[in-house]
Amino acid sequence: MAKQFSGMYAALMTGMDDAGEFSPDRQRNIDAYVLRQGLAGLYVGGSSGESGLLGTDELMAQQAVVAESAKGHDARLIAHVGVPSLRDSVALARRAEALGYHALSALPPHAYPFSDEEVLAYYRALSAATALPLIVYEVPIRTGRPFGLDTLVQLLEMPGVGGIKFTSTDLFKFSMLRRRCPDSLFYFGFDEVYITGAALGADGGIGTTYNILGRLYVALDAAMRAGDLAHAQELQDLSQRFVEALLEIGVLPGMKAAFRAIGVECGPTRAPLTPKIADAEARMKAVLDQPEFKRWLV
Repeated sequence: MAKQFSGMYAALMTGMDDAGEFSPDRQRNIDAYVLRQGLAGLYVGGSSGESGLLGTDELMAQQAVVAESAKGHDARLIAHVGVPSLRDSVALARRAEALGYHALSALPPHAYPFSDEEVLAYYRALSAATALPLIVYEVPIRTGRPFGLDTLVQLLEMPGVGGIKFTSTDLFKFSMLRRRCPDSLFYFGFDEVYITGAALGADGGIGTTYNILGRLYVALDAAMRAGDLAHAQELQDLSQRFVEALLEIGVLPGMKAAFRAIGVECGPTRAPLTPKIADAEARMKAVLDQPEFKRWLV
């Protein structure tokens, strides 16, 4: 993938109505806020968007709403299409291509303990299904197992695969993979320690908390590229404070509460995702009303 795909991407959240059904209007509310933050683009239909709880028809509907919202904005669109069924993944990929998305990404198949060969076959089929570049995904916290270095190299060397979203704490493997695949694009996926991925050469990040604090993460990435470590550390500290507050609530319910706290009506998370505490919105408002956070809101 060309380096024009580098930068910071919000792992976009999904708008729901009060009954927990996909809401195009509330999706547009989220899109409008996130698109004002100067991010490189949006990562649509991923785990942050509750994709594991949505049907293929809903994911396609979301793709269409976001594509319409992004018109007139300088934002690249990456469609996450990784669902357990290869057939559904291919259908999502082709729909995204038809809607004008710029790239695809996918979790490895994760409904069963698939072998490495089965995972490789899945990605081969998906990369061949469209002309869009594919971003593969290393995320042991979601799949339950890490891939070996040699398997990741095989993935990145596949025709049509342009890069990887690396959401793992194995930073030595990240560095070895970068040396083995220097022409691939590397996104780092842990918001609260993005500074470490950037220090090791990440081309950008894809993160959940970018939905609310995208401007902060753009500035954090810029500080790292300018060699201003002290400023980058200050910004990462703010990021970590925000994430700590989210963890008390649950990350996705906390993010939805944060959106409501700043006046962006996004609806609830879909069951069984629920907040861990009763005053989630008040808790997130107290955090975001602090001047050091407020300056990063749009």
